Formats: sequence, C-alpha cells, structure tokens
Amino acid sequence: MNRQRYARRNQNTTMFKREQKGFGPVSNTIILIILSCILGLLYLTQVTKTNAYGYEINELRNESASLQVEHDELEVASARLQSLERAKNSDVAKNMVSIAPSGIVQN
Repeated sequence: MNRQRYARRNQNTTMFKREQKGFGPVSNTIILIILSCILGLLYLTQVTKTNAYGYEINELRNESASLQVEHDELEVASARLQSLERAKNSDVAKNMVSIAPSGIVQN
C-alpha cells in the first residue's frame, strides 16, 4: 500500500502527533524516594504515639496493683478488728464464767 506524502483534494494538510507527557526515570525515582520518606515518617509518628500510650497504661497498671495490695491489707486489718469485737459479744463469751485463782501449786 502506497502512502502519499502530499495532500490530496479535500484532505487535511496538518498531521497531529500525540505526544505522551510524563515523568522521566530520574523524576520517578525522586518521587518514589519522597513518598517512602513520608510513609516512614507517618509510621514513626504512629509508633511513637503507641509507645506513649503504652507508658501511660503501664503506670496505671502499677498504680492499680499497688491500690489492690493496699485494699487487701485494709481488708485483713478490718477483719482482725471485727473479729475481736465479735468474740467479745458472742454467746460463748457471754456464758463463760470468770474464775479467781484458788491457790498456788508448789513443786
């Protein structure tokens, strides 16, 4: 098939060539490096926030543990104090008879 280089009758004399616009290999590499730096910074900020929350949670857990120990100690002290009163006011203690020493035992 022969293509004519000259315009024939009722034909356009201008040819349009579609140019592809885009970035070159160096520009693509620079853009990828910048994007990976941005993603790295985002990752680091998230990790830092997570660590900060981890420290707060650890402090709260330590405080909770110390409060639990103090609560247990107070429960024991309360039970000890209540048991003395209960023993004094119990029916068995009321029915006991106090005795006086009758004499001295000698060897």
